[in-house]
Amino acid sequence: MNWNQIEGNWKRVQGAVRDQWELLSDDRLERIAGKRDQLVGNIQESYGIEREEAERQVMAWEMRNALLATGPMK
Repeated sequence: MNWNQIEGNWKRVQGAVRDQWELLSDDRLERIAGKRDQLVGNIQESYGIEREEAERQVMAWEMRNALLATGPMK
């Protein structure tokens, strides 16, 4: 997944991120702004999990949503 494209299309991608991680507030999503490392850190903090687990969750999300940033809108 190309995070440069995700960053450029963050408004479009936020819904899928919010669906996956409901504890991420709108303010946090704004601050994340499509940056992968920020997403991982905010998941870790919001859910009280280890960084490795947050990384694993983001990798799984990336695989499920590979075309989200570049594919046609649903």
